[in-house]
Order: sequence, then C-alpha cells, then structure tokens
Amino acid sequence: MKFDRKNHWSKVYYENSPLSVSWYQNQPTLSLELILSTKVASHEAIIDVGGGASILVDHLIKEYFTNLAVLDISEKALSITKKRLGNSAKNIDWFESDITKFDSPKKFTIWHDRALFHFLTDSIDRKNYVKVLNNALKPEGHLIIATFAMGGPEKCSGLEIIQYNSEKMIAELGDNFKLIKERAEEHITPAKKTQNFIFFHFIKI
Repeated sequence: MKFDRKNHWSKVYYENSPLSVSWYQNQPTLSLELILSTKVASHEAIIDVGGGASILVDHLIKEYFTNLAVLDISEKALSITKKRLGNSAKNIDWFESDITKFDSPKKFTIWHDRALFHFLTDSIDRKNYVKVLNNALKPEGHLIIATFAMGGPEKCSGLEIIQYNSEKMIAELGDNFKLIKERAEEHITPAKKTQNFIFFHFIKI
C-alpha cells in the first residue's frame, strides 16, 4: 500500500504536542540568522516550507517582515500556528499542500525549508520538489534548506530519511543553484537528544 504522507503528518500533530516533537525549536536561531543575512527588504516574499507548527514565522513578524507564507501538508499543524498568532495570522498566506504538488500562486524571494526535504526518499518526489522550487523562487532568490547531516539520524517520526552533505544537495538541486554558505548545527530535541543538522544557503542563478 502506498504511503499516505498527508495522513501520517496529520496524525503526528493530532497525537502530539508541537512542543514535544523532536524537530521543535523554541529559538530558530540559525534559520533566522541566515534569513537576516540575505538583507532582503521587509516587503519581499518569504515562504517557510513544512513550517507547520514552527515558531519561525513568529520571529519573522517580530523582525518586521510583512509578506510571509507558511506551507504544510498538515491542516492541524497550520491551525496550531494560526491560533498562536491570533490576529497576526490574517496577514500570512497559508498553504495546506504536499510540497511535491504545490502550485505556487506567487514568486518568493526566500524559500526556507528546515527538515522537510530529507523525508523525500523517492527520487520522483525530490525531482518534483525541485521543479516546484524552481517555479516558485525568483531569479537571484535565496534558498535556505536544512537536513540531517551525514552521521546524523537515519530516521525521524518513524520514517526513513536521507542524510546530506553539500555534494549530495548540489546534485539534487541541479545547475540553477549556487551554494554560498553551509553551517552545521547540533539540534537538541525536547527529549534532550542531539541531532546533527546541516544548513545550506543557495542563490538561484
């Protein structure tokens, strides 16, 4: 039977507090640092892909960014963030979608993805992701993407993942992206386990 991605992630957020899932961060320090390092104007469009219940969008609002979007396959995850943001949620674009099938209605200057891409173990899904990314990101736009690093976890949320280094990520993205920065991060989960992440900052060329 084919794996039902939407059902899996909906179940995760219905059965667990967003504060207890292993990828939860109470301070998205490196994501924020890399986004701010782009020095894009506050009105430029930024999307957090797989952002669900992440608090990154809260911090971007505090940094006065005004053109924000969050995409997640789980309606429950998005509803958690909408509730948390209150009135501020009205100013955000919310997309409930499988990223491999997302048809973006607009172009973005920054595409941020922390811990979604590494779940795409099927090469067709990865090709579709890159196709969506190419369609949605402006020329000279910024791609900030984070995955488990080589030697990091081999599974997450009961699912197989793929670990990445720069060579593997460059091979997946193709010739339209130039790597300008990579950063390692030791993420401490709510259960106090260490997970090795790698962050990549690419420019679309």
